[in-house]
Amino acid sequence: MVKPCILYTSFMILVYLCGNLQSKASGKGEAVIYEEGLRIEQDENAGTISVFRSDGNEPILVQNAKKDTRPYIHPIIAPDDKGLLTEYRPKHHLHQTGLYWGLKLVNSRDYFMNWQGDYWKRVSAKVIEGKGLEVEWQTVYDMLDENGKTIMTETQNWSMQEQDGKYVLDLEWKGEAKTDITLGKFYVGGLFLRMPWHEGIKGEVVNAVGQRNKAAEAQRAIWADVGIQVPGRDDMAHIAMFDHPDNKGFPTPWRVDNELGVGPSIQILGDRKIEKGETEKTRYRLVVYTGERSDKELTRAWKDFVCKY
Repeated sequence: MVKPCILYTSFMILVYLCGNLQSKASGKGEAVIYEEGLRIEQDENAGTISVFRSDGNEPILVQNAKKDTRPYIHPIIAPDDKGLLTEYRPKHHLHQTGLYWGLKLVNSRDYFMNWQGDYWKRVSAKVIEGKGLEVEWQTVYDMLDENGKTIMTETQNWSMQEQDGKYVLDLEWKGEAKTDITLGKFYVGGLFLRMPWHEGIKGEVVNAVGQRNKAAEAQRAIWADVGIQVPGRDDMAHIAMFDHPDNKGFPTPWRVDNELGVGPSIQILGDRKIEKGETEKTRYRLVVYTGERSDKELTRAWKDFVCKY
């Protein structure tokens, strides 16, 4: 196991170098952004915010933001249009809803397993930037106690762009405590990704220090990558998830389940408290791509993420 202090020292060196790296970037090294850009269509009746390529007729990503259901992203279509990269409520984990945020043991209440209206109430869902090289949207939900009273209000600020044949998704999550909150220690809780999985499918999880599948369970790392050969492909489709140095508990431990479901979770580290009136902020990036995984390129992309924020 790599010691967190060694990882942290390396991360701070990378952060220090950001300015030099950015100033030395040449035309060849700069990202190639999809020139036509993206656009968003919101359907308030359906409770969806859909992202399209500007010249496309089918969405490449859909944010579901219904009144009485936990917000979640599904589907995400592969950048080359070959395959569906998220799964909604698979038989092996009915509570898993594509890409979503769900905390465990919030004042002993479970928002990871429960996605229904007795736990969640939409406050708002809106488009921030509906057209351009980068689009943005926001969802705000109240998390309810057993009496229907709000104990926390969570805000998810998302942005998306397409560059170098990849999607880049940035999430800023904010949780405002409406009462004193205790988050209990658990092996999962927070951002979670469910890619399509079935027995015998080709796939693996790899983290930034080279641990694979269950060896990466509860281990700290700056990034984790899920690669699965989803139906319709003869190679792997990947979603890499990046942690950020400003996040509590960085580098965060990761949940990796037996079906390659993955998510960073500070709750693995132990109990913690958020006092009434406090707002906790967490930031992640996801890179969606296809083909071979390059650990070197992923670490470079993680470094770009840290340099931006």
